[in-house]
Amino acid sequence: MKMLSVMRFILTLSCLVLLVSSGWAKRTTMKLKKVPLDEKSMLSQATHAHMLRKKVMVAQGMSSNENSFDAPGGRPHGVPLTDFMNAQYYGEIAIGTPPQTFSVVFDTGSSNLWVPSTRCSSIACWLHRKYDASKSETYKANGTEFAIQYGSGSLEGIISNDVLTVADLKIKDVDFGESVKEPGITFTMGRFDGIFGLAYDNIAVQRVVPPLYRMVAEGLLDEPVVGAWFGDANKGGDGGEITFGGADENRYTGDVTWAPVIRKGYWEVELQNATLGDQDIGVRTVRAAIDTGTSLCAIPVAEADAINTRIGAKKNFQGQYTIECEKVAHLPVLSLTFGGKKFELEGQDYILKVSGGLGGGETCVSGFMGMDIPAPAGPLWIVGDVFLRKYYTIYDLGQNRVGFALAK
Repeated sequence: MKMLSVMRFILTLSCLVLLVSSGWAKRTTMKLKKVPLDEKSMLSQATHAHMLRKKVMVAQGMSSNENSFDAPGGRPHGVPLTDFMNAQYYGEIAIGTPPQTFSVVFDTGSSNLWVPSTRCSSIACWLHRKYDASKSETYKANGTEFAIQYGSGSLEGIISNDVLTVADLKIKDVDFGESVKEPGITFTMGRFDGIFGLAYDNIAVQRVVPPLYRMVAEGLLDEPVVGAWFGDANKGGDGGEITFGGADENRYTGDVTWAPVIRKGYWEVELQNATLGDQDIGVRTVRAAIDTGTSLCAIPVAEADAINTRIGAKKNFQGQYTIECEKVAHLPVLSLTFGGKKFELEGQDYILKVSGGLGGGETCVSGFMGMDIPAPAGPLWIVGDVFLRKYYTIYDLGQNRVGFALAK
């Protein structure tokens, strides 16, 4: 899975290049705060969040196929998210006693929790908040070393144990990573401090028990369920919200469509069909990972080329597909089928407007990036925030399924 993490990192860097050239220099719910769009690039610093984590090889295994959903009682525990230009969504947690606060990406594409450590000397750590074990009364040493391989090198650290606070929940004896070395510009430029993994435990580095599993084991949640709502910076309103213990029915409308997890690791479901303007576009990939930690949709190169060619997007010298902004309103609808239902994206959904280009004005960039993931992990679609801004998603650990509904 080392290869997949490296490829995702390359995708992140390609997005960063675009940003620089554009001018950037019991359920618990978290709401997302919104960053005003007065900064130049909507993608800026954002898409490096695509690949901030290790995407490790997933274990084979089929999930259950239930389609019923019993709405949980009680209330969800919510965490507000900050939306930085539709590119990075992150919320606050706290570790230790007294609590030390960190901003993290809630990532369904990885399983570990890690934050920078005071023992770290990397530039990225200097620019972010750092966990200080000596200032926590509930810190417990572990000392197990871990490493996550990225394209520019290895993120390295040690495992520690402390109390974790998420929304109004306190989770005891949580193992998490203290990073002591953070490579490359991705982490340096991120608006967030660390990563909060929400994927299955079988891809956790060093087999650390993920925080979500600890919440379930301690009986803190009404249901082993996470809900995700991402706001749209172009439409105003809140930034976003992650809920633990259930879905927030105020964030979506209509029925929930369920798709069974077909392979545990990521939240991986069957991609049953993909069409553009109701016409076949040659998509042959049948698996999709629903990934809250990725800004765009990373799909096989041939399929990305086919989609971008059909919509009239052209590849620039940076390898990014761009299109004239005046054409966006007239682009065909792209439909993805999950759980037997079509989910439609209009041009305004799958095209990103980046402000402040080399000549001023706006650049319109396709939300579909080419990335070939070799077997056995791939081929695979990584479905990120381009899709998740329009559709509320529910991650049901108890019944191994992902729910989709139209977001409000």
